Amino acid sequence: MRRTWMRYRNTSRRESPFMPLRSSRRFWRSRSPRIANVPGTAALPRILLLVTAAILLLGGCGTPRLPEEDAGDPARPEPARHENLPDSFIPHPDFELTLGELRSLTMDLSGDIRGMILARPQAFLDDVAEALREPPELLWLVDRQHPLPADYVPEDLVRLERYADRLTLNREDLSLRLILMPDLLAMAEAAAQAGIVLDLSSTYRSYRYQEWLFEYWVEQIGLERAERSSARPGTSQHQLGTAIDFGSITGPFAEHPAGKWLAANASAYGFSLSYPRGYEEITGYIFEPWHFRYISRAGTRLEKRYFGGIQQFLLEFWHDAGDTFRQRHRPAGQH
Repeated sequence: MRRTWMRYRNTSRRESPFMPLRSSRRFWRSRSPRIANVPGTAALPRILLLVTAAILLLGGCGTPRLPEEDAGDPARPEPARHENLPDSFIPHPDFELTLGELRSLTMDLSGDIRGMILARPQAFLDDVAEALREPPELLWLVDRQHPLPADYVPEDLVRLERYADRLTLNREDLSLRLILMPDLLAMAEAAAQAGIVLDLSSTYRSYRYQEWLFEYWVEQIGLERAERSSARPGTSQHQLGTAIDFGSITGPFAEHPAGKWLAANASAYGFSLSYPRGYEEITGYIFEPWHFRYISRAGTRLEKRYFGGIQQFLLEFWHDAGDTFRQRHRPAGQH
């Protein structure tokens, strides 16, 4: 996450070069008695005062009001709020989607998320258009209710040994999808420049391997606890080939320098924390500070700007609305 720092410039108070000098005040005081001694000038100060007042009064009557002082100026209307726009309004030229349809698509979202989307419908659809340029499977919803087929295997898996000179690998049999490698390598390089080592401990897992792993944890800690920390076969994000477990794969990783760096910076490279703290009822799993899924940079922008930084909220919405956006998208030149 890129941070923007604002500089505040301190300005010291300076004495104005136009402050009247004391000698000037003495100059006028020393000459005022002489006017009173000139014949016919006794009433001059009073006349000058009346003339000055009249000029100021006439000038004040003719001074126009500034536009910002006129709250009712029809030339400067307030921008229309989405609540005031009709359902038939088209918020984006590249989508054959009305505002009413967008309102319906977001009906089941929480008030805060829905409000963020409807407050800026064109900006939201700009970000949606960016996400539509990515392969659809990067935003597939995979959880207990939405499993992958047992025979699903990504077509572009690559062994990470070929990148051993640029990545720190805790195992020799690690694989990931080729599509995420440029962003993963860029993230590892940025971390290294900050003095952080990102060691990869677990990546792609086949359906059969996940089946064995889940049974292992059931034997070790029992079914109830295993279901909170290990996925049944077909419901693991690791089968997508876009999920990575970093470091020790334990809770204390959250306080490790690498864990802190990932929490602050991974989204800038398209990686999203899948199971954040305090969302077990939403995600189905305990807090896993080591588990990040690649959803593309366009995906993490959507997640951060509109869905409170919670991956599950974005993926559930996209599962319901993604096909509609794809069908209604008409990029410039394709209308």
